[in-house]
Amino acid sequence: MVDSKNGLPAEAERYLTKTQFVESDSPEVQDFVASALRDLPADASDRDKTIRLFEAVRDKIRYDPYCFELDAEAYRSSRVAKAEAAFCVPKAILLAACLRSVGIPAALGFADVRNHLNTPKLQELMETDLFIYHGYVQVWLGEETYKITPAFNIDLCERFGVKPLVFDGYHDALFHEFDEADQRHMEYVNDRGLFVDPPMDEFLTAFRATYPKLEELNRDRRSKDSSAYDAGFAKETTT
Repeated sequence: MVDSKNGLPAEAERYLTKTQFVESDSPEVQDFVASALRDLPADASDRDKTIRLFEAVRDKIRYDPYCFELDAEAYRSSRVAKAEAAFCVPKAILLAACLRSVGIPAALGFADVRNHLNTPKLQELMETDLFIYHGYVQVWLGEETYKITPAFNIDLCERFGVKPLVFDGYHDALFHEFDEADQRHMEYVNDRGLFVDPPMDEFLTAFRATYPKLEELNRDRRSKDSSAYDAGFAKETTT
């Protein structure tokens, strides 16, 4: 069913609202959006805006899985918009907020994936190759929907030999299925569905239970200089 007022499917309307974590009206998100769209003409299409915002979240905030937090407040898009590095969940939250801020419906999606740009150090801490609650965004452009993942910045992909995800406005940009050598790289094994706001209590509870060593690392990081950990993934991948 399409809403005759704006041409959007009725199901998309709920994904236009601001929420506790998708703070689409916050000054921080508004500033991030203004910077990302500054070179686009005033009459730019929603498709062009989505491409530009996807690229901004992907590349302006470096991907680093050691930047995870077990404090729900750290996942507010107003906080993420000012971060230098983040992992997939906060980056997806920020992209959803940016899109909603310019009137483009965006749902948060979560899925469990295997072999998620892993490194020996990270796999040792995780004790598994399964990443739960990998974050992505489903966006509505007119009646069409696309699933996009802004997690991995281009520099990181180049270091790993992974094809960067590029959203062209007409095809999904969801996952790195193969690396540059066409070897299997990432596999989605369980889609947890779409959300207006992230299920934060559920996510944090599952994260603590699945990755106890990462929770220990998080406690240690809080008692020391966090920048030493924030830079760890980037340093590790350059070798």
